[in-house]
Amino acid sequence: MEQRERGEQKGRRQWVAFMVALVLLWSESSAQIRYSISEELKEGTVVGNIAKDLGLDLTTLKQRGFRIVAGSTEPLFQVNQNDGKLYVKRIVDREDVCERSSDCLINLKIVLENPLEIHYVAVEVLDVNDHTPSFPEKEKCLEISESTLPGARFQLQAARDLDVGMYSVKQYKLSHNDHFRLEVKDRGEDRKTPILILQKPLDREAIKIHELLLTAIDGGKPPLSGEMRISVEVLDINDNPPIFIKDVYSVLLDENAPIGTTVMQVNATDLDEGSNSEVIYSFGSDVDIKVRESFDLNSKTGEIIVIGQIDFEEIRKYDIDIQASDKGAAPMTTDKSIIIKIVDVNDNAPEIEVTSFSRAIPEDSRPGTTVALISVNDLDSGHNGKIICSISEDVPFTLTPSLQDNMYSVVTKSPLDREKQFQYDVTIVAKDAGQPSLSSVKTISVTLSDVNDNRPEFSLSPYTFYITENNEAGVKLFSVSASDRDENENAHVSYQIVRDGLENTFASFLNVNSENGEILALKSFDFETIKTFQFQVVATDSGTPSLSSNVTVNVFLQDQNDNAPVILYPVSANGSAEGLEEIPRNVNAGHLVTKVRAYDADVGYNGWLLFSMQEVSDHSLFSLDRYTGQIRTLRSFTETDEAEHKLVILVKDNGNVSLSATATVIINAVEPKEAFAASDVKSSVKDEDENNVTFYLIITLGSVSTLFLISIIVLFVMQCSKTPDYSSKYLQDANYDGTLCHSIQYRSGDKRYMLVGPRMSIGSTIVPGSNGNTLVVPDHRRRASGELKMVVMG
Repeated sequence: MEQRERGEQKGRRQWVAFMVALVLLWSESSAQIRYSISEELKEGTVVGNIAKDLGLDLTTLKQRGFRIVAGSTEPLFQVNQNDGKLYVKRIVDREDVCERSSDCLINLKIVLENPLEIHYVAVEVLDVNDHTPSFPEKEKCLEISESTLPGARFQLQAARDLDVGMYSVKQYKLSHNDHFRLEVKDRGEDRKTPILILQKPLDREAIKIHELLLTAIDGGKPPLSGEMRISVEVLDINDNPPIFIKDVYSVLLDENAPIGTTVMQVNATDLDEGSNSEVIYSFGSDVDIKVRESFDLNSKTGEIIVIGQIDFEEIRKYDIDIQASDKGAAPMTTDKSIIIKIVDVNDNAPEIEVTSFSRAIPEDSRPGTTVALISVNDLDSGHNGKIICSISEDVPFTLTPSLQDNMYSVVTKSPLDREKQFQYDVTIVAKDAGQPSLSSVKTISVTLSDVNDNRPEFSLSPYTFYITENNEAGVKLFSVSASDRDENENAHVSYQIVRDGLENTFASFLNVNSENGEILALKSFDFETIKTFQFQVVATDSGTPSLSSNVTVNVFLQDQNDNAPVILYPVSANGSAEGLEEIPRNVNAGHLVTKVRAYDADVGYNGWLLFSMQEVSDHSLFSLDRYTGQIRTLRSFTETDEAEHKLVILVKDNGNVSLSATATVIINAVEPKEAFAASDVKSSVKDEDENNVTFYLIITLGSVSTLFLISIIVLFVMQCSKTPDYSSKYLQDANYDGTLCHSIQYRSGDKRYMLVGPRMSIGSTIVPGSNGNTLVVPDHRRRASGELKMVVMG
C-alpha cells in the first residue's frame, strides 16, 4: 500500500515536471506581447521593439526569416529585419478596424524559421476624439396644432458619434425659446435620446413657425458638437373672423362709366390659414334691386364692377352693405358699408375743323405766311366748353388766334429750308377746361417746294490725278463729280472746262462730258515735254437763275520708258557712236583707257543706265564698270597681244521693257613715244568735243531748270491759295514706295549734276551710273512733295 502510494506520488511528480517543461517550452516558442498605440498615427511610427522584448538575436533575424504572417488584406504593420522593430505601415482608423467596440485589439503572428518560432503580438488601438456628433437629419420639421396642450412630448432622433467611451455623445442643448424645453433619456451604452416638451400654449397667428437649434456635445477636451435645426410649424384652428383692411370705403365714380369698369376693391384678411383664412364676399341681404342691376361684386377678389348704366342725374350716391365670410367649419362673418359717389364729367371732346389749307409752300416763304385756317367747337358749356389750342411738336409753325372766337391761323414762325426737311406734320391739339379735360388732335401735312438756293458741290477740292504719258487720244483720263442739294431741274448739274486765261493753256487739249464729268484727252502727253499742268472745271445747275461752282484739277504725268539711251561719248565725226583710243603698251593693270558716257531722257529707273560688253576681242585684257562705263586694263600688255582691239559696249536702261544703244571703242596699243605724240593731238580734239558737249548740256540744263522753276512757282501759288486742310491732299504720296519719280541728269565739264523733282525722296545719294550718275533712294521717311534738291558731285 505504502509502495503504491509512493509510486503514485512519484508519478504525480513526473507529470507535474512534464507540464512545467511543456509550459516553459510553450512560453519560449509562443510568448504573448502587447502594445498600445493611438489611432491615426503616421506611417513609419515605431510601435515597439519585438526582437528586444522577445530576446532575439538581431544578427539572425534575416537568416531566420523574421516576418509577420499576413492575411489576404494588406497588413497595418510591418517588422524591420535589421532592427527587429514593429512599425505602422499605414494609418490605422480605429472606427474602421473595430467599429464601435469598446476594446480594439489587433493580433499579429510573428514567425521565425530555422528553427521555427511563432510569437503572438497584440496591438491595442486607443480611441482619439476625431469624430463629431451628427444627427441623421440636418433639419427636422414638426407640425403641432395651436390647440395642443402644454406638457406634450415629442421624441427626437438621437445624434451618433463614431467615437466610443468618453468621446461619445454626453449631452444635448436646446436654443433659448419660450415655448419648448428639452429632456434627455439615458438608455445606456452611450445612447441618449432627446425629447422635446411643450411648456407654453401655441398661437399660430402670433408665431407661425418656431425655429429651434438642437446641439449634441461629446466628452472630448475640447468637446466636439453637431447641430440639427428643428422647425415647428403651428397648425391653424378657425379662431379669427375676417377683418376689412379699411375702416371706411368711399369712392368717386364718373357718370357714363363703361360696363366692366372696376369701381373699387374691398379687401378683408383672416389671421387663420387654409380654408379658415379663405374669404368670400357678398352683398348684404337688404341691398335693393337697383344696386344689383348697376353693380356686381366678385365673391373671390372683392372687386365691385359696373354692369349697368351710371347716370348722375338719376342717382348721385350708392350706399351698399358688403359681407366678408371665411370657409371654416363654423364660418365667421364681418359686415362693412361702402359709399359710391357719382361725379358729373366732361363727356364731350372739342372738335377741330380745317376751313382753308395750302398743302405746299415755297421754302423761301417769309415768317408770318399763312398756311391754314382752323375752327374749333365744344358741345359742353362753362369751363367744359372753354377751348385752348396749341401745336404739340417743335415745328417752325405757330397758331395765331383770330378776331372771331375759336378761330385760328397756322402761320410760319421761322425761315424754312427744304434741304434740311422737306415736309412737316403739324399736330394741332384742342383741349377744354373741364375736370378732367378732354382734347382732340388734328394733323396736317405741309410740304415745302424747292427753290434754287444751293450751288453744286464737288466731291473733292482740289482734284489731283496721276496719268501715264503717251496716253491714247480720245480715251477717258479721269472724271469729276458734283452734287446739288436741290431737286429736279435745280439739282441737274452740267460740267464745262474753263478755257480762258494763260494758266489754262493745256485745257484746250482736254474735253469734258457735260453730263457725267468724264474728262477726255484730245492729244497724247509727253512727260519729257510737260511734267504737270492745271485747269479748272465749272459745274452749273439748271435752276433759274442758275448757280455754279469751280474746282481746280491738278494733273501729274508719270514717266514711261519711251526714250532709248543716247551715247554722248564716244561720238565720231559722222555722228556714229564710235571712237578710237590709243594707249601705251607699257601701262599697268587698272589703267583707265576711256569712259563711255550716255544720257537717257527718261527719269527714275527708266533713266538708270547699265553698261555691259556686248563684244570684245580679248576678255582677259579689258574690264568695263557696269555703273560708270569706265574701261580699264585687267593686266599689262604682252608681246603676243594684238595692237588693235575692238570693244562693243551695250548701254541699257532699267525700264520694264528696257531700251538700249551701243557704242564701239577701238583701242590701239602703241609704243610710249607714239602715244605721247597722239595724246597731244587727241587732247585738242577732245577739248573741242568736250566744249560742244558742255554747250549742249548747258542748253539742256537751262531748259529743264526753267520748266522746274515754273512748276515750283505754280505749286507755291496753289499752296498759298489753299486752306491748310487741303495741303495734305495736294501731290499725294501715300503710295510712294521709293521708286525714282522724277530726276534729270546732266554733265557740265568735270562736274556731274542731278535735279531731283516732285515726289523725289530728299536725302538720296548719287553713285556712278548713267552719265556718271545713279540715284539710290534710302529707306527713310520722305519729305514734303514738290521739294527740289540739286546734288553736285566732282
